[in-house]
Amino acid sequence: MKQGSSSRKVNEQAREVIASILLFDISDPELSMVTITGCEVSFDRSVCNVYYSTDRQRYDKVGEAFTRASGRIRSLMARRLSWRVAPELRFMLDRSVDTAERIAGALARESQRPPVIVKEEEEGE
Repeated sequence: MKQGSSSRKVNEQAREVIASILLFDISDPELSMVTITGCEVSFDRSVCNVYYSTDRQRYDKVGEAFTRASGRIRSLMARRLSWRVAPELRFMLDRSVDTAERIAGALARESQRPPVIVKEEEEGE
């Protein structure tokens, strides 16, 4: 589905505010090395899906830390935004970074292999 410019702005605004809150206001060390990769805010702004990435070894701990901190993040977000409602925050692991790393690794391995030369058959055979 195509996003309008206003919904893109709302999503980006939510992403920037949440990233800033994690950087400056949340002291949980489990959330220190987390990147907010994107947000999808519902049309009525009641729900905000927050996508994040982190190291593979920390997936479970970071998920639990977001569960603990979601109320505080929501409260701080409500103070910084002039929205009528403070959206329910749903934190979701963004695995696109893992997929990109896996593809890059496969391409790097493939580039190390010797090239395969295919001989074309001559016409008339």
